[in-house]
Amino acid sequence: MDWKVGIITVSDKGSRGEREDQSGLALHKLVHAIHGQVIAYDVIPDEQKLIEQKLIELSDETGCELILTTGGTGFATRDVTPEATKAVIDKETPGLGERMRAATLVNTPFAILSRATAGIRGDTLIVNFPGSSKAVGECFESIQDVFPHALQILRGNTEHNGGTTQ
Repeated sequence: MDWKVGIITVSDKGSRGEREDQSGLALHKLVHAIHGQVIAYDVIPDEQKLIEQKLIELSDETGCELILTTGGTGFATRDVTPEATKAVIDKETPGLGERMRAATLVNTPFAILSRATAGIRGDTLIVNFPGSSKAVGECFESIQDVFPHALQILRGNTEHNGGTTQ
């Protein structure tokens, strides 16, 4: 079963072509592990309204079942991806961010500085990832096992399968 996935890289320099988007490309490769098919990909600047508009577009118009963002989750003044995500979701799913931070804390004490969040908009799961490709890989690995079950629930299949994710 293929999941329709959208990827948004939030980066001022990336959107201006001044930096290659390593973290978005990493996510693009990683979604195959959950049988995801990337149907939309964008690199946009750290502008909250623009991020909100892109999240809404990918969810409501493009039909993405899963939207993965990378970048804009730190402490810098222009890091506003979590705020944009919270502005457009119906429900928060704090366990995903908590699990990513806990899993990556063994590799770096800076993991606790990530403000990455996640939530549900309609039938779409939105998850924020840090902006480094190394952190993207570590964070994705820490939560990839729950994606199939979470996405099936959002598709309306609410049967529990004993805690396994087949």
